[in-house]
Amino acid sequence: MKKLLLALLVMGAAFSASAQSMVYKPINPAFGGDSYNYTWLFTSAQAQDKTKDPNAVTSASREKDALQNFQSTLNSQLLNTLARTLYTSQFGEDGLKEGIYQFGDLTVDVAPGTEGLIIRITDGKGGETSVTVPYY
Repeated sequence: MKKLLLALLVMGAAFSASAQSMVYKPINPAFGGDSYNYTWLFTSAQAQDKTKDPNAVTSASREKDALQNFQSTLNSQLLNTLARTLYTSQFGEDGLKEGIYQFGDLTVDVAPGTEGLIIRITDGKGGETSVTVPYY
């Protein structure tokens, strides 16, 4: 009888026992975790990173690059203004006319084409650039 009672008690305990299902949810968004964790994980990784990149751009070099960019932009604008002034004084308001023009060691050949006005620019070293200005 004791064995039967013990068996019933064990079976009753087995039926009344409950378990919780374990669910794994990744934290890292690269592996399916919540995307809001990205900034926290990234800043934590940066805070723990003790190595320094020797090729990293510093704020001083960014300022230098900004200064170089400003200088380059200013040079481009000055050259554009100079070119526009030379163009207007050389060709007037009517624009380019057919013919060959000489500017120092540059030779500019302006000729009509089927698709538009063809401008060939040749420098003194033999380099040539061709630009087609379409008719409109």
